[in-house]
Amino acid sequence: MRHTLNINNQTQMFDLNKVAKQANSGILLTIGKSVVLATVAREDKKVEEDFLPLTVSYIEKSYAAGKFPGGYIKRETKPGDFETLSSRIVDRSLRPLFPKGYLYPTQIVVMVLSAGADEDLQTLALNAASVALYLSDIPIKAPVCGVRVGKINDELVINPSNQELENSSLDLFVSGVKDELLMIEMRTLPHNNELNELSEDEVVNALEFAKKAILEGSNAYEEAFSSYKKTSELDLNPEMDDENIREFLSTNYHDEIKAAINQMAKSERASELDKIVEKVSQTQQALESEWTSEAISCELGRIKKQIVREQILNEGIRADGRKLTEVRPISIETNILPMAHGSCLFTRGQTQALVVATLGGESDAQLQEFLTSKTAVADKFIFHYNFPGFSVGEASPLRAPGRRELGHGNLAKRAIYPSVPQDFPHTIRLVSEILESNGSSSMASVCGGSMALRAAGVDSIKLVAGVAMGLITEEDKYAVLTDIMGLEDHDGDMDFKVAGSKDGITALQMDIKLGGIDTQILQNALYQAKDARLHILGLMEEANTQIVINEDVLPKLDIFSVEPNKIPDIIGQGGKTIREIIEKFGVNIDLDRDKGEVKVSGDDVSGAKEYIFNVVLKERGGFDRKRPKKPHLNVGDEFSGIVKSIMPFGAFVELEGVGVDGLLHASKTKGKLVREDDKLRVKVAEIKGGKIGLDLVESN
Repeated sequence: MRHTLNINNQTQMFDLNKVAKQANSGILLTIGKSVVLATVAREDKKVEEDFLPLTVSYIEKSYAAGKFPGGYIKRETKPGDFETLSSRIVDRSLRPLFPKGYLYPTQIVVMVLSAGADEDLQTLALNAASVALYLSDIPIKAPVCGVRVGKINDELVINPSNQELENSSLDLFVSGVKDELLMIEMRTLPHNNELNELSEDEVVNALEFAKKAILEGSNAYEEAFSSYKKTSELDLNPEMDDENIREFLSTNYHDEIKAAINQMAKSERASELDKIVEKVSQTQQALESEWTSEAISCELGRIKKQIVREQILNEGIRADGRKLTEVRPISIETNILPMAHGSCLFTRGQTQALVVATLGGESDAQLQEFLTSKTAVADKFIFHYNFPGFSVGEASPLRAPGRRELGHGNLAKRAIYPSVPQDFPHTIRLVSEILESNGSSSMASVCGGSMALRAAGVDSIKLVAGVAMGLITEEDKYAVLTDIMGLEDHDGDMDFKVAGSKDGITALQMDIKLGGIDTQILQNALYQAKDARLHILGLMEEANTQIVINEDVLPKLDIFSVEPNKIPDIIGQGGKTIREIIEKFGVNIDLDRDKGEVKVSGDDVSGAKEYIFNVVLKERGGFDRKRPKKPHLNVGDEFSGIVKSIMPFGAFVELEGVGVDGLLHASKTKGKLVREDDKLRVKVAEIKGGKIGLDLVESN
């Protein structure tokens, strides 16, 4: 049975009762040339633990794009990063719909069976999974709808095609039910070395635009499929509620619970509360009344949550004594690792991230296989996030990064990426090692990552900082919290991460537990986040002036041109010549056959360049072996110069008439984009240990 809906700039065709009939529910969704299968399956026996046993898997099949799986084994194996992140989007959007007391193991599987080049597979996956879940016998009140919003020529567009998204300055993914937003992921897309940040009001306008489309989609799904929804006869576990335990705890342990809350403000671990549970379970009344530890823990959690929320709403005081708008103390140390290209130890309260930057060549880029791309895509900006157990005091085994680690790393990457010049020649890898965690280690990774880039000599367009916001609401009262800690994240109603520069927002992520948020509250949260972001950026700007770059360990880079027909000579028969150069001089060499461009990076760049010209190509005029001795120079002397090579931290300029090079640091270029072979007018600013520092006077 096929239902065709024309909504949100798409023609969506749903096939019901056609495939996967032994699953609880299964549907096919076709948009354009893309087809996805979404199924819901559940077990009849409930789990004993009190948690939602939900698993969501998004799987791309290579045949969907007429491809063989990459690698030695020609079948799909473990999911790639895009699949994992897509699974996470579906999970975060659908998980809030499940009713309390639902304990049946449930699996939602979305398989991409056909992939057109223009369709947004994440939107398809979420909407297909939402309808499949709504049609099942799981008691879901209304279906979720997901939309993507782009901004093309300053106009907001609902569900742009993949090709249209390439010309967009905004990538906003929003999901919700009716007029209630559930999840937001946003990033700005850089063009022409501009960050394209959005102001707080622009973000609110874009969300309102998405909200109307979500309402239309959710209503359309409900109207089309409500008559096909299976009747629910599931047994939901009643919520634990023991007034006697609650009264006993409030009367006898209120002060101890409050003291435990203060301890939790310093750690995500709830060990102090566990001690109270153990103590209460041994009391005479607990033994006589046969109270279980589980029941005591449940009521204790309710009291703890109530104390935290009432203290914030009624007194404006948080568990750690901060004001609602106050950011925890911050310290920033750069280049504490002498052999790393760049490093930053960023500490905010009890959250600490060590972020390390490494610069490499073209060959170091991460090759990624996307279902809708014909060839592998080289990603030259990589962000890896690691969360070891010791960061929260746990003795847990070290494992490969899971969905949370990939999600946090992806958020940090999306926030910082627009700040890196698009023509930056190096591949960049940032690694965030979380050493302590008590609230928003992902935002600490953003701050530390932006500083680590500067510490590696990368002249990023602007510094980027991030902060996590929270929300407490009770009836007509609400409080927006700046820089939330783990306790406030757990007991609050919203986790809202906002990152950007001093001029606007580059990325945000929001998960709402309320089932909707008022636009005015959202706007207040964004402006409160702006104040916090500017405060953090002020500290980062101050730390930026103190950076001492590890120049000796940074990879050197030279880009030069040869005749395109000479490129095969550099490669040599079977690659023999280029391998010899790489091994002899300890460099990486990247060649552009069409442009005749040679990019050499590594240890002995000058030696490799000289070897290429004088030995391989036998063009002895191309590189001067005999350089004159360094003459006596004075600070203040002015010269015309030619840019010989570009480094992450600046440019080496050959001073005409004297045959020596000086360093024009990136901070001295006065905003000018400096390229190799540019002619500049420079002045000697300093001479230290035989090294010459230059200032830019004017460009010829």
